[in-house]
Amino acid sequence: MLETKFNIDLPLLKMAEALGRQIGNTPVHQFRHWKDKHIRVLAKLEWKQLSGSVKARAAYNIILNAIREGKLNTDKRLLDATSGNTGIAYATICKLLGIEVTLCLPENASQERKDILKKLGVEIIFTSPFEGTDGAQEKALELSIRNRDDYFYADQYKNPNNWKSHYYTTAPEILMSVPGITHFVAGLGTTGTFIGTGRRLKELNQSIRLISLQPEFALHGMEGWKHLETAAIPGIYDDSLADETELISTEEAYLTIGYVYKQDGILLSPSSAANLVGAYRIAERAKNSVVVTVLPDNADKYKDVIKFLKL
Repeated sequence: MLETKFNIDLPLLKMAEALGRQIGNTPVHQFRHWKDKHIRVLAKLEWKQLSGSVKARAAYNIILNAIREGKLNTDKRLLDATSGNTGIAYATICKLLGIEVTLCLPENASQERKDILKKLGVEIIFTSPFEGTDGAQEKALELSIRNRDDYFYADQYKNPNNWKSHYYTTAPEILMSVPGITHFVAGLGTTGTFIGTGRRLKELNQSIRLISLQPEFALHGMEGWKHLETAAIPGIYDDSLADETELISTEEAYLTIGYVYKQDGILLSPSSAANLVGAYRIAERAKNSVVVTVLPDNADKYKDVIKFLKL
């Protein structure tokens, strides 16, 4: 009865639920500090899950709930706008489920991302490099309205299943691994990681401080981050949640990539390094703190950056 009413593909749903074992439960790494060995900064290594980035969590939760609600099956294409990592997560998961994917992607996305998406069989619709993900969102919305029967429009910037993925998984994982956490720090892009994780952490422990990070300027080198003063505000964003906001420069992020590689042997992406910059900054100011952040991905998709840094 339920299947008929909501057009739920039960075999597909069963396959999707099984994929959940490959999402989340990422390890926590404690990073050394160049000044003070007593400073505690810990981070979840989010590339150690299916599709290689933090976006696996949101993409999976969006897909799973769409299948559960009968909005997505193998007869519809998943459609969304992306700067890269969420698109790769959609494509990886959907390929395993036999669902086709169409993505609107800014033309200046890295070549590595374009190559990965093409290998995964994604239909890519390139949008203006000058409009970023805002322009890609406009194009995706236009396509979804014009072809309602062909697409499930995932709409990651407005879909509550984005932040809920972190509410139900990332936050509990952090508390289990780092029960003494005093501060949570994360950059803002779709804002799902910060909003979902921060909201749950506050509910479970009001004393935890939440610090959001933004790029210092509108033109920056942190993939996926938004300068909210000049960008379209994601629909899932809650501006009342952060206790503080820190501005991070691209230069600081790039310098930190080199430092972390020399100290820990880990090659970070610019956005991961930027999260670490913010976490270090808070830890330096707040004595006896235990600061936790998430590192969205490593440097596998940033070969140009690594070449530039000569690492």
